[in-house]
Amino acid sequence: MCRPGHSGPTHESLQEVFDRKAFRPAVNLSNPTTANISFTLYAVLGVNEKTQILTTFLWLRMYWFHEYLIWDPDKCDGISKISLPVSNLWSPDIIVYEFVDDDVSQACPYVYVNHTGHIRYDRMLRLVTACNLEIFSFPFDVQNCTFTFGSYMHTIRDVRLKPALPFEEMSGNSKRYLEDSGEWELVVILGDEGILKFGIDEWDIITFWVVVKRRPILYVVNLLIPSSFLMIIDILSFYLPPHSVDRASFKMTLILGYTVFLLIMNDLLPSTANGTPIIGIYFSVCLAMMVISLLETVIITNVLHHNSMKYRPVPHWVRMIVLKYIAQLICYSDPDLTHTQRKILEQGEVWSTQQTRNDTTQHTHANVGVSPLCVPELVEISDCVRAIRSHLTMLQREEALQDEWCHVGYILDFLLFRVYLMLITFYAFVIIFMWCIWMYQ
Repeated sequence: MCRPGHSGPTHESLQEVFDRKAFRPAVNLSNPTTANISFTLYAVLGVNEKTQILTTFLWLRMYWFHEYLIWDPDKCDGISKISLPVSNLWSPDIIVYEFVDDDVSQACPYVYVNHTGHIRYDRMLRLVTACNLEIFSFPFDVQNCTFTFGSYMHTIRDVRLKPALPFEEMSGNSKRYLEDSGEWELVVILGDEGILKFGIDEWDIITFWVVVKRRPILYVVNLLIPSSFLMIIDILSFYLPPHSVDRASFKMTLILGYTVFLLIMNDLLPSTANGTPIIGIYFSVCLAMMVISLLETVIITNVLHHNSMKYRPVPHWVRMIVLKYIAQLICYSDPDLTHTQRKILEQGEVWSTQQTRNDTTQHTHANVGVSPLCVPELVEISDCVRAIRSHLTMLQREEALQDEWCHVGYILDFLLFRVYLMLITFYAFVIIFMWCIWMYQ
């Protein structure tokens, strides 16, 4: 391998090896060539949830044994390691099975060859791989993607794969580079050796599970906090008088602002056909609650102004469901509620009795005639007093009806307010719980 007067192997001495690069470097072809693989995850370049693609940048290192590249360092002026062009040597055709795009990374043109025949090949690899991304818990999501390394053509009889480093060491090396880099944080790298079967052929493979989790602070600041502010303002709007027209216009302004907020932040939300993140469901529910709140304001305004102004009594089923059962359910207590109902009944009875008496008196006067003892001025004054009393009774009945319709509106408003608070509190606890799970992973 070494010639006198030269320090190390020469090109002429290696020419025979270069001519055999098309053949696997094994004296006995029945013995498989073992390739050892390790990598360091340097960066997570991007995650495309819509196409389910993960883009990463790796420092890949590969070792294999070349049985024709062995020399004695003592006979080669102490040279124990040289670099050779990778294009002049046989190299295992190791690929990543999840790869879905062209390799645009820069390939290293050289390999290091040790005097024992062991070759080390280092290269930078930009991987664009398919990954089943779970986005339900976005932005507190943890992704588990696989990198399956294996030969493309050589079966298990020709090429065997082994990890070059323990999986814990690969995980530790990668964490040092990903600790303060980008949106993603490495949790752990796990691995396993296996065999891929396809028909009668078998391929030796190594599967790496790369578990990364997203840093959510960007989305908390830009999505959750502004949405929470708008929801708090909408909750506080329930303290406005339900019969006020300004309350409806205020809620419409909030809905418009929330819609603009969702349109602006739509690019930050992941989109996929496999599912919807819980934060997207949260935004949809918040928008739906705002719309229901506006609808409830319109209904209550109609109840307080339309029905009461037409002097319609509250239907019996509304009185039973709203004033009795719903009021008890939400613990709504008003000391004037029972008194108002009793007042309406009493005024109705008085009104009916007074109408009956008036009809009877008019019928008697029509049949009998006016008594000669009755002074016409007194009869006229009596009719005026009776008309005033009837008008006052009618006004009191109308006021009682308006009070009862007001109680119906207040109870419905208070019910939606309670439901609103329960839903917002529930989603707040869910988000806090998911954040805690993310922190302890």
